[in-house]
Amino acid sequence: MPRRGEEGAALLSVLLLVAVMAVLAAAALEKLRLSTHLAANGAAMDQARAFSHAAETLALMRITDLVERDAAKTTLAGGWNGQRTNLPIPGGIAEARVRDGGNCFNLNSVSRGQSATELAASPTGIGQFVALMEAIEIRPDVARRVAASLADWVDSDDVPGSDGAEDAYYQGLASPYLAANTRLYDVSELRAVAGVTPELYARLRPWVCALPNSELSPINVNTLLPEQAPLFAMLIPGQLNVQTARKMLAERPADGYGSLVDFWRRPALQALTPGQEVQSQTKLTTRWFALDITIELGSAELQETALIDGALKPARLVSRQWGDPS
Repeated sequence: MPRRGEEGAALLSVLLLVAVMAVLAAAALEKLRLSTHLAANGAAMDQARAFSHAAETLALMRITDLVERDAAKTTLAGGWNGQRTNLPIPGGIAEARVRDGGNCFNLNSVSRGQSATELAASPTGIGQFVALMEAIEIRPDVARRVAASLADWVDSDDVPGSDGAEDAYYQGLASPYLAANTRLYDVSELRAVAGVTPELYARLRPWVCALPNSELSPINVNTLLPEQAPLFAMLIPGQLNVQTARKMLAERPADGYGSLVDFWRRPALQALTPGQEVQSQTKLTTRWFALDITIELGSAELQETALIDGALKPARLVSRQWGDPS
């Protein structure tokens, strides 16, 4: 016959076993719940991506139609620029927005060269970047340093220019790294450049882009909005102020300009002396289009930013980025 102490020990062992089994069961249920939740999120995200691809297709068709409507000029007719379009999808919300993707400062234009491995600093591009920063009230000394540092970041050599920064500077930081020495693929790379603080990046972000070439920013004078006047003022540093640029854009003919000759002959511009390079930089048509897509489906939310080349027939997607574009 077992003793009372042995009975107590046996009961304690059973209780401990039950407690352990309860903990294991709870852990297994939690893992099952988490796995089910992750699987549902994964399925929703896959579905959201499929809807975003469909939105891309619709945007490509719309851009192709827009470009073919008038090959000589791209205007704001039809209200396409920046217009948000709701797309019906089952169980969720989708929104797409097409905008002129060339009316921005091309960060890669601080360099020049056909090959991405043979790039040299571009004085014109650097000067325009400085002028843009000053137009949006960034201090001139900061503007010069950031523009020079960006040129060093992109160009192919490792010799720092005046006010610039190359590998020696970045290797001396607390978390060292090297300059890219090639074109930027995404605007977010600007945050790694010497002199670019989070506050400065936030101020610059609405004005800049990273086009896949080193060409000067292709500003379309038929689609540039009055509130984007700093992008026009930067073309002729020291000669055209933001107020005059804004007034000119507000007075643009409803159907846009028919030729660049007519545009540069406007009375407000006749006293200016833009070089041939700058005159060629201004456009009547848009080549690059930016596409912003937001998908909300169940518990999943998807954001996409894409760049589309409208010069190709039909228009073609050049790049896409998932997540918050900021």
